Amino acid sequence: MIQEAQAGQVRREIDGHIMKIIIDNPAKRNSFDPDMMLQFSEALTELDSSPELRVGVICAAGEHFTAGLDMPKFFGPLAQAKPIPADMVDPFGLAMKCRKPVVTAVQGITYTVGIEIMLAGDIVIAADDSRFCQMEAKRGIAPLGGAHFRYLTRMGWGDAMYHLMLCDEFGAERALKIGLVQEVVAAGTQTERAMEIARLIAANAPLGVQITKEAGRKFIETAEKAAIDYIPEIRGRVLQSKDMMEGIRSFMERRPAVFTGR
Repeated sequence: MIQEAQAGQVRREIDGHIMKIIIDNPAKRNSFDPDMMLQFSEALTELDSSPELRVGVICAAGEHFTAGLDMPKFFGPLAQAKPIPADMVDPFGLAMKCRKPVVTAVQGITYTVGIEIMLAGDIVIAADDSRFCQMEAKRGIAPLGGAHFRYLTRMGWGDAMYHLMLCDEFGAERALKIGLVQEVVAAGTQTERAMEIARLIAANAPLGVQITKEAGRKFIETAEKAAIDYIPEIRGRVLQSKDMMEGIRSFMERRPAVFTGR
């Protein structure tokens, strides 16, 4: 089953026991609007619940994985954010989590929520032209999709704080070195490589694979729960700040932000 491609959507393709989840908004560098985030959750929920599906592959149309959120639609005066229902899989793995293994293929710009989405999965294949940046603090906010603790579990305190605080851009080889990605491949081959890995996983015993993932998550569950429970505190402090509004205005006006710490 293949859905027709349309701009500004998250679509699905089924290949045997594998669901390919495709971010498809290349005109806006695959930025997510609220409808797309809901569609993404719907796809993950189908992957999680279908007995025929064993592995998910997340990828993106065009030159870039995603530039992140369409900020005005989530944080601006006319924000249209739509909460993910509690009985659906959270794209960031903060609430309901996907029990099936997920392989993510990234390329080009992979910013903010793009990194958080890939870290909510299990294995990441990066094209050699991938560019990563966790820039929330540069916009007057803070990571709200799990970067604040998943950077730590992947790379340790020093490297995590280096990239979270500098809000710098870094490439695929750096991401491989610090553990954000597992393989770097030639640009244009990342999705097929992710599918190859997904097929290898799908050939293994589904129950064994899923229990392996569940057991691994149990190991970090307590610390992760505390970090997730702290997100409302983070959200309350940054989303009510003057710095956040300045960050959004400066982004829309294409100028450097002038922050005051309030």
